[in-house]
Amino acid sequence: MATRKPASTAARRTSSARTSASVRQQTKKSSPVGQIIAPPAPEEFTKERELQAYNDMLLIRRFEEKAGQLYGMGFIGGFCHLYIGQEAVVIGMQMALKEGDQVITGYRDHGHMLATGMSPRGVMAELTGRRDGYSRGKGGSMHMFSKEKGFYGGHGIVGGQVSLGTGLAFANSYRGNDNISLTYFGDGAANQGQVYESFNMAALWKLPVVYIVENNRYAMGTSVSRASAQTDFSQRGASFNIPGIQVDGMDVRAVKAAGDLAAEHCRSGKGPIILEMLTYRYRGHSMSDPAKYRTKDEVQKMRSEQDPIEQVRKRILDNAWASEDELKAMDKKIRDIVADSADFAQSNPEPDPSELYTDILI
Repeated sequence: MATRKPASTAARRTSSARTSASVRQQTKKSSPVGQIIAPPAPEEFTKERELQAYNDMLLIRRFEEKAGQLYGMGFIGGFCHLYIGQEAVVIGMQMALKEGDQVITGYRDHGHMLATGMSPRGVMAELTGRRDGYSRGKGGSMHMFSKEKGFYGGHGIVGGQVSLGTGLAFANSYRGNDNISLTYFGDGAANQGQVYESFNMAALWKLPVVYIVENNRYAMGTSVSRASAQTDFSQRGASFNIPGIQVDGMDVRAVKAAGDLAAEHCRSGKGPIILEMLTYRYRGHSMSDPAKYRTKDEVQKMRSEQDPIEQVRKRILDNAWASEDELKAMDKKIRDIVADSADFAQSNPEPDPSELYTDILI
């Protein structure tokens, strides 16, 4: 019987190369690739919409400034994560929603609450742990809810809300309505495992969920470039065939335009979509963070060149839609609302000790 000679080294290499090329070709044909969508042009706002955006963003800004003051005075305990600088994201996205849609987010949540229409008094009372807070004084800064306003909570577990937001979308799909779930999380949470389990389920079942990555450039105190191998978060759904859009999160008009596109994508039965909001927080990760990992010049540059509220203010003045005095009057009215919420919170009674035993599942 003839003995088969072993293949030469060159022949083995040729065969291996052919096999590798074949595998690559098959992989290329069979692997899903998420579509990266160019961001839509920023929507041109009417006078009424610009003024509303200015009012709503300014309310969040002034509220958060007051919350920072109360924290420094000892009226707010525990953790407190401020939303200053990121206001355009929630206000722009809220403009794309309709009655019945849901919002869920992480622990930097005060802005989301106010954007959904929750009462400044109730939010501030919860921050200070008072009886008439949204969670009756037991949730504090990181855990508030309002089913009536479609706000399903700020959540303290990093990335934990992503699975819950996907569950809200599943409920909408199961019930056959056309509601969508806005599920917010940060650039740090984007590296958590449950995020990708949720992506897989949402893509598999074509769930109506908009995943909004609020990329404020720092995960706690670490720059995204040091913590993430893929820093374009709009591409994070590529392996699940989830399309993504990278959005200027400092321009409320750009956010609104992307929000409309994403909402229509979900309502039409096309499944999930990712919006990466390129935004920036001016304060530290929380009130206990001195933010020494970045320079003051960096923060000042963002404030002076890209501040979301100042952009709207400039357009209003340039179009002569309001005068300086009228905008000052609007600011005063908002400051009065925020001052009232702070006074209410400080005078509101603390929860009765019996509240320790309510809302407990056994």
